[in-house]
Amino acid sequence: MDIKENFGEFLKRKRQGRGVSLRSFAADMGISPVYMCNIEKGRDPAPSAEIINKMADALSLSAEERILFYDLAAMTKNASVVPQDLPQYIMDRDIVRTALRTAKDVDATDEEWQEFISMLQNRKEDKK
Repeated sequence: MDIKENFGEFLKRKRQGRGVSLRSFAADMGISPVYMCNIEKGRDPAPSAEIINKMADALSLSAEERILFYDLAAMTKNASVVPQDLPQYIMDRDIVRTALRTAKDVDATDEEWQEFISMLQNRKEDKK
């Protein structure tokens, strides 16, 4: 994933693209304008999962944008945080945890991961 902006920059760009003021958006999210400003400037990490979901809904993010939004939010917290759309999926499936640990143990390359992703995407296309 080639990330060109941080969580705050993405949030600000999307908010402004919808023509919503910082103060109005903060009020709709139930947070202070100062906190909102600090998030957008990268001074504070992303807010709680509840507020992030509320933001994503208010910004009418596409599925791809929502994934990026979650990834960027996780990056503001620390390196050990998994984007919020993944933990339940990972924890509900032993095989996923095994696959991730195996990939880590063998230091799977980007090319190997891309091959796996392509295989799954092709399977998805075949089902349509």
